[in-house]
Amino acid sequence: VQLQASGGGLVQTGRSLRLSCTTSGRTFSSYAMGWFRQAPGKQREFVAAINRSGGSTNYADSVKGRFTISRDNAKNTVYLQMNSLKPEDTAVYYCAARRPNVGTLYDGRNYESWGQGTQVTVSS
Repeated sequence: VQLQASGGGLVQTGRSLRLSCTTSGRTFSSYAMGWFRQAPGKQREFVAAINRSGGSTNYADSVKGRFTISRDNAKNTVYLQMNSLKPEDTAVYYCAARRPNVGTLYDGRNYESWGQGTQVTVSS
């Protein structure tokens, strides 16, 4: 499945952004979806994940309570609503697709398709 991420930008601390990730494939609902991020000089890290139906979500502790992952299978789109942004949220954000029950959702190696990334910069 091919993924296209969008919605990044430059915002001030405390503001919000919503990232979107879309695919033109007809198999979107077959995949669990995740968001990861990578800051300069740091390893890629898990941010959030959602199962195929959207009924189950998981978050990194660093974003819990501030970020919300959701999906609209009719629109082949997964979202990441990011509120109360902090400078430490600055990173390139990637969406990714994972076959259900393929390894742990926290490990990027278990995701088979990746979007191109969208830059999020939070100024202090």
